[in-house]
Order: sequence, then structure tokens, then C-alpha cells
Amino acid sequence: MAGRASPDPSPHRPVNVLLCGVRGSMPAPGLAFHRVGGHTSCVAIEASDGRLLVLDAGSGFTRLADELHGYALRGTVLLTHLHWDHWQGLPFLPNADRDDAEVSLLLPRQGDTSAHELLARSMSPPHFPIDPSGLRGAWTWDTLDEGTHHVEGFEVTAGAVRHKGGRTFGFRVSDGDATLAYLPDHAPNTSSPAELDAAEDLVRDVDVLVHGGQFLASERRLADAFGHATVEDAVGLAVRARVRQLVLVHHAPRRTDEQIDALAASFEGGDVEVLVGREGDRLVINGA
Repeated sequence: MAGRASPDPSPHRPVNVLLCGVRGSMPAPGLAFHRVGGHTSCVAIEASDGRLLVLDAGSGFTRLADELHGYALRGTVLLTHLHWDHWQGLPFLPNADRDDAEVSLLLPRQGDTSAHELLARSMSPPHFPIDPSGLRGAWTWDTLDEGTHHVEGFEVTAGAVRHKGGRTFGFRVSDGDATLAYLPDHAPNTSSPAELDAAEDLVRDVDVLVHGGQFLASERRLADAFGHATVEDAVGLAVRARVRQLVLVHHAPRRTDEQIDALAASFEGGDVEVLVGREGDRLVINGA
């Protein structure tokens, strides 16, 4: 296999990815949104031993109940940042709130404040009935620095990206062959040259880039004000970084199925393959 030295190489096992939540800022219920999906940010990656690496835990986190078929969640949750739409589903997945659950949660380091304390600022009475320690099972909470880490059998590189309102990471995930980058909240247009170079390095040559596309070029003022990318920003980044496939997520909560379908059609035949991520989509990444 490419990039691995082994006296007895075995065939590469594809990396299976499930888009559990593709909406941005807030959930979008209703018939006008049901085909693309209304749940907020969550992507699940199956590890080789059956455990899960979960990127963000928005309301889409609850969809894992259908995938786990009654089994407890065992794996790691990586949060890109602490805005509500990226972890509001955390206490609502029954498979993660039971005695046999085994979950490690990692989030970007914020000075000397512990991960548990950071989460408890929003998840504790009077804002919520329990704090994070009220979740049953073997939970651990920790902070993460920039750099490369080994998580659930994957090499995960965390890199800071420009986003308004708190330290935010993008993640590059690799099993040595297949690579996926995940940057749901990222503002290339307002990044410094150094920040933009770092983001391009983080996603360079990946098989799949899952990137936020909440705004259009005509909505530039709002995109910059909220610290997000336009769809055109995401496409430009993918082209410059020689990404094989771009999957747009973090869709605007009021953008309907029909509008997103039209958006997808507008990028056919471009310099990079562009797909619109839909809740329940499964990505199979074969890598090199």
C-alpha cells in the first residue's frame, strides 16, 4: 500500500464516512429541507475495529442511533469548536448515555480551562438539567493542540482556521492511504495570507474535502460577518489545494432542497468535482 512499508502487505480497506448532519447554525425542520436534511454538523468515520471517529456532535449526532443498532457508542468525538450547532446533540444520543458507552471527547485547547469546564459553561443547570459528567458510561474529556495526533487508528492533523467567535480547528484524517479534510466553519476571505497558506496545506491533495458552503458570493457581507466561507471560497480553496472531491456542508438553514439542487448543478464540469452533502450520504474513500 502507498506510504506503508510492510513485509506482508494486505489490501487497503476503504474508509467509510457517514454524513450525519449537514446544516449550519441551527436545525432546519420541514418539508422544504427533508431531502438535504436539517440536522447540524456531524460526520462519522468508521475505524477498522468498528469503533467510530466522530467529527462534531451537532444535532446530527443523534442519527448514530440508527447506525449503532442498539449497541453502545465506542469511539472518539473531535469538536472543531464550541459553537452550539457543533455539539448540541451531545446529550441526546441514547447509545452514548448508557453504562457501557466508551467515549473520548477532544476539543481545541482554550488556555488553561479544562474541556469539562468549557462544555459545562453551556451544558449545566440552569441551561441544561445535567453537566457533562452526568452522561453515563466511561467518558473522558480533554483538550487538543494543533499538530498531528493518533486517534482511533487514524492520523489526525488539527490546524487552526479563521472563524469568528472562538478557537476553531480544521481536521485532516488519514489511514495512510485515504485522506479526508473537514473544515465546516472557515473564512478564507478574511484569513491572513499565513492563515490561508496553513489551511491550504492542511487540505492539500486530500481525496475528499468536506467544507462549509453556507453562503453564496452574493451574500459576501453576511459570510464575512459570520466568519464563514462562500461556496465560491470553498471551490477556490479546493482547486488551489488540488483536492480530488469537494463536498459542501453546513448549508444555510433557510436554503431549501430546490435551491441546493440548483447550486449543485451550477458547479458541474468545473475544475474540481463538487458534491452537495446530504444527510445520510455515505462516502467511500479508497485513497491511493
